[in-house]
Amino acid sequence: MDLLRELHEFLEYNKEKEDKFCCEIADPPRKRIRLENMGEGAEDLSQNGALQQAPVADDVNVAMENSTQKVCNVCLGILQEFCEMDFVKKVCQKVNSAEYQFTSFVFSVSLPPQLSVREHAAWLLVKEEMGKQGLSLAKEDIVQLKETYKWIIHPLFSEELGVPADGKSLFEVSVVFAHPETDEDCHFLATVCSDCFKPAKNKQSIFTRMAIIKALDKIKEEDFHEHFPCPPSSPKNICAALEIQCTNGAIFVAGRYNKYSRNLPQTPWIIDGERKMESSVEELISEHLMTAFKADSFNFSSSGREDVDVRTLGSGRPFAIELVNPHRIHFTAMEMKELQQKINNSSDKIKVRDLQLVTREAIGHMKEGEEEKTKTYSALIWTDKAIQKEDIALLDDMKELKIDQKTPLRVLHRRPLAVRSRVIHTMKSEYIDDHHFRLHLKTQAGTYIKEFVHGDFGRTKPNIGLLLKRTADILELDVESVDVDWPPTLND
Repeated sequence: MDLLRELHEFLEYNKEKEDKFCCEIADPPRKRIRLENMGEGAEDLSQNGALQQAPVADDVNVAMENSTQKVCNVCLGILQEFCEMDFVKKVCQKVNSAEYQFTSFVFSVSLPPQLSVREHAAWLLVKEEMGKQGLSLAKEDIVQLKETYKWIIHPLFSEELGVPADGKSLFEVSVVFAHPETDEDCHFLATVCSDCFKPAKNKQSIFTRMAIIKALDKIKEEDFHEHFPCPPSSPKNICAALEIQCTNGAIFVAGRYNKYSRNLPQTPWIIDGERKMESSVEELISEHLMTAFKADSFNFSSSGREDVDVRTLGSGRPFAIELVNPHRIHFTAMEMKELQQKINNSSDKIKVRDLQLVTREAIGHMKEGEEEKTKTYSALIWTDKAIQKEDIALLDDMKELKIDQKTPLRVLHRRPLAVRSRVIHTMKSEYIDDHHFRLHLKTQAGTYIKEFVHGDFGRTKPNIGLLLKRTADILELDVESVDVDWPPTLND
C-alpha cells in the first residue's frame, strides 16, 4: 500500500469539488461523527474523508489472493490479514474449546507499541498534504488503528460466538500481536525524549505503549521527521498473533462457617516450608468450590480469625472466597444449597451455612467497622487458688471495662508492636469447682481473650488474674457469635 500515492489520487479526485467542500465542511469530520455513520450503515458514508466499507473489504480480499501484495506500512498487516473469518474462527475455536460459561464478551487487543510511531508518521504526512489544499487535520480527528480493528472485528466475533460484545462483560477474549521486524522503530524516542522512558520492575521493555504515546505527544514535528521516514518504510512481513487467551472475571462466594475441632487452623499452617496441620478451614471449603466453579485459584477472607485450638460455634463466622478465572459461573439457588451440603458431608470438623453468590462490592460489608463490631466468647478458666462463687461474682458487675493490650508475645512475630485499647462490654461467670469456672464475655472485636485471662506477663492490663488477685489461665475458648450482619441469612 503506497500511502503517499493514494493520498495524491484522493486529493486529485476531489480537486474540482474543493471550493464546495471547503465551504460546507471547514474541517474533516470528528471521530464521533464517523462512529455515528458507522452505526447507521457503512454504505451510506459520503466522501467526507471516511473510508467506505465495501472497497476496504475488496482490498482485503485482493490482498489475501495476491501473495505479492505489499504489507501495509502503517497497520503492518493487521487490517489486511486479521479481519478475515479464518482468523475469527481460529480465535472462537480456542474460546469454545476452553468451555467457559459466558453471556457476553469484551475483546481486548495488544498491538505492537511501534504501531503508534507509524500512525504518528502517517498523520503528519496526511496533515501536510491536506494543508497544501487549505485543509486542517488535528490528531484527535484520526481514528486510531486499535479502534478501527475493534469496529471491524467485534461484529464478526459476536456472530461467531453467538453473544453480544459488551465493554462491561466479565468474559474477556484477548489477542496479542507482535512484529519483531519493526521493534526498533520506536527506539529513537528514548534519545529524543529520554524522560518519557523509565525502567519498571514488571515490564520487560521500557518501550511500552503509554511511554511511546507520551513521547509522541512531546516530540517536535521537525525532530520526528529527522529520525523517522514519512511515509514509513514498507515491512517484509505481517504481524504475528502471539497469544490468544480468554479469561472470566472473578466470582465471589460468601457464607458462614462453624469450626468444631480444636486441632484445625483457619488457613494452612506452614512453617519454614513444613506443614504443621493436615488441613484447614480454608482448604476444606475451597476445594469443593474450586471443583464446582472450575476456577484456577482462590483467595480466602473472613471476619476475623480464631486460633487453631478455638472452636467457632453459634451462627458461625462470615467468610468470602474469590474464585479466580472460573469456567462455570451460573448456579441456581438449589445448586448452591447442594454444594453447601457436599461441603458439610465431607468433614465433621466444619459446617457451612448461608452459602451464596455475592458481588465484589458486597464483601466490603464484612470488613466495614470491624473493630466496632462485637463478639461473644465462652472461656473455661483455671485458678491456682481455690475459689468460691462469691470470689468470681464481682466479674458479673463489671460493664464496659477498658483494657490495654500490648501486642501478645505469641503473635509478635507477625504483627507490629503496639498497645491497643479494647472494651469488655459484659461478663457473666459460671462456677464449676474450686479451681474452675466458665466465663461468658461480650467484647469489642479484636480483643485478645487468652491474654485478657492470663495477662501475658503483664502485657494486658487489667486482666482476670489481677481482678481476682490470683493466677488464672485459660483451658478452652469458644467463639459463640460474631456480630456481623452479613451475608444475608438464607432459608433452609
